[in-house]
Amino acid sequence: MEKIKIFAPASVANVSCGFDVLGFCLDPIGDIMHITKINKPGVVIRNITGEELPKDPLKNVAIVAANSLLESYPTNKGFIIDIEKKIKPGSGIGSSAASAAGSVFAINQLLGKPFTEKELLKFAMDGEAVASGAAHADNLAPVLLGGFTLVRSNSSLDVIKLPTPPDLFATIIHPKIELKTIHSRAILKKEIPLEKAVKQWGNLGAFVSALHTNDYKLLSRSMKDEVIEPFRAMLIPKFNDVRNAAIEAGALGSGISGSGPSIYALSKGENKAIKVGNAMKSFYETIKLDFDIHISCINKEGIKVL
Repeated sequence: MEKIKIFAPASVANVSCGFDVLGFCLDPIGDIMHITKINKPGVVIRNITGEELPKDPLKNVAIVAANSLLESYPTNKGFIIDIEKKIKPGSGIGSSAASAAGSVFAINQLLGKPFTEKELLKFAMDGEAVASGAAHADNLAPVLLGGFTLVRSNSSLDVIKLPTPPDLFATIIHPKIELKTIHSRAILKKEIPLEKAVKQWGNLGAFVSALHTNDYKLLSRSMKDEVIEPFRAMLIPKFNDVRNAAIEAGALGSGISGSGPSIYALSKGENKAIKVGNAMKSFYETIKLDFDIHISCINKEGIKVL
């Protein structure tokens, strides 16, 4: 192949109880990327539509990730990247992860797939680090592997793909403000009380068990964040109102998507997810804050070749 077109999906990280380790992949929301192989070495961004992103090779996450891959797989070929950016940067649904994962996935395809999806993670993490100030794979893993993923270790990239209960749907509401991951990480405390840590471990273990057993009630009881959400909630308009409205409308649970400002909810069944979305958006309508809302099944495939 000399050219490829891919869909790089959005994702939800943390999932309340799994800060920096849990994530899941969304389906209808994502970027379109076109990558062309050329005979001149190097990686360049030609066109970006939809959002303004830097084309500087040291600041663009897609280029940084691609160059990381090419350091491990030298070639006399080069690559031109065109991006239809549909995930707004700073939205909390993995905008930078889609770009970083998308570029390494596509280039790997054009090179004949010398690396597995899990091996691509380490290259994509170099790009993600540029955007968020930390190399973590909680958004990247579900984008590359699909479904729910658990990152046991970022350093050794020990990543586990988890099962997805068949009736699970996500509702995502994105208030149109920008909240950069690097800034929302800065307000977090470096130490947490042991009591809160124990509760968080219990919730994370129970959540993983619920995915394996399709136990929606246990899933619901587990979706609580004792550590991160109390600090980040203050950065998101009407967060507590929106989350409580989602749960009252029948959501299994609701919380901050990634570092925010998007808020996610998980529900059993698409009809319930739609009802939850209607309840969530009412609060932003009352304060006249623009927003986007999405209903999505869990994308079990991840990145797709179009």
